[in-house]
Amino acid sequence: MTMHVWDYLLEYEQERKDIIDAVETVFGSGRLVLGPSVRSFEAEFAAYHGRAHCTGVDNGTNAVKLALQAVGVGPGDEVITVSNTAAPTVVAIDGTGATPVFVDVREDDYLMDTGQVAAALTPRTKALVPVHLYGQCVDMAPLREIADAHGLAVVEDCAQAHGARRHGQLAGTFGDAAAFSFYPTKVLGAYGDGGAVLTSDPDVDRALRRLRYYGMEDTYYVVDTPGHNSRLDEVQAEILRRKLVRLDGYVARRRAVARRYAEGLADVARDGGLVLPATSPGNEHVHYVYVVRHPRRDEVIAALKERDITLNISYPWPVHTMSGFRHLGCPPGSLPVTERLADEIFSLPMYPSLTPEAQDRVIGALREVLGTFGEGRE
Repeated sequence: MTMHVWDYLLEYEQERKDIIDAVETVFGSGRLVLGPSVRSFEAEFAAYHGRAHCTGVDNGTNAVKLALQAVGVGPGDEVITVSNTAAPTVVAIDGTGATPVFVDVREDDYLMDTGQVAAALTPRTKALVPVHLYGQCVDMAPLREIADAHGLAVVEDCAQAHGARRHGQLAGTFGDAAAFSFYPTKVLGAYGDGGAVLTSDPDVDRALRRLRYYGMEDTYYVVDTPGHNSRLDEVQAEILRRKLVRLDGYVARRRAVARRYAEGLADVARDGGLVLPATSPGNEHVHYVYVVRHPRRDEVIAALKERDITLNISYPWPVHTMSGFRHLGCPPGSLPVTERLADEIFSLPMYPSLTPEAQDRVIGALREVLGTFGEGRE
């Protein structure tokens, strides 16, 4: 049987009764759009993070875009972020009319190199978008200092970091706003698309609520400032409510899977050229994906595929190298760490319902493949 990098079917079987009840609750409520389920989920998600406001939106891409617009980013502005991220981060910045500006990432944890941000500032810089990638947080203290000193907004991209903490503080609580995705693969995933923005600024929250609903606020059918149709679906909101109470359990299970990988692959990480993920000091990793590195990555993936284990690369093409962003003038070679990672990183299967037996199959196959490489050395 083919094994995939992510699967939800066993989890669905375990939670099926609650998921079906969530659907029936919404269908029987008499309110299918921006009703009690969205309002309740917004309140509960905000409370989980200790933030004053949560605005549910239709997906994580629009969560980033609307958050940036709500803090005042628009055409002519520049937004500093990273290229080692999912393309939607940058698509969202571009969608505001602003220009994405990239800094490189760190070699050890693959997160934004905050030491490069100051040099990337220009008079047009309006905001910073740190991406809490793979399940752990960017070092936010220096970013907050830069933002405060220069009057910049900070919008956290938390799509991969539900429940992650830095020095005890939850991802999504450092910035002026924080964007989340609830795409099904996420640590807190819906059964379809969904997103949300957290903030403690009432003006930002009001702007978000206008932006997600065409630009309307006090009077229906009257647009104050043109917005979008970006509402979180009632069914997805009710499902997310049921899953939010399990979030800490999902995180605990992911950490257990990560520990099993670390134990099972320790010797090939030491002698076989495999680099296991590192948790930065102060971080509490939630392991949205389990990203490893090897200089012969493509051969490893091909060999595992022959053994019916399908892996993933997050991400094989840095955003600045994509044809859609060539106009940014960030040529190959300009972000050396990001580009080197793109040639070596890949993800092992990671999800809460991954069984020990299935995980041992991955560990055994990977150990076998690296053994055929002569201890992983060329």
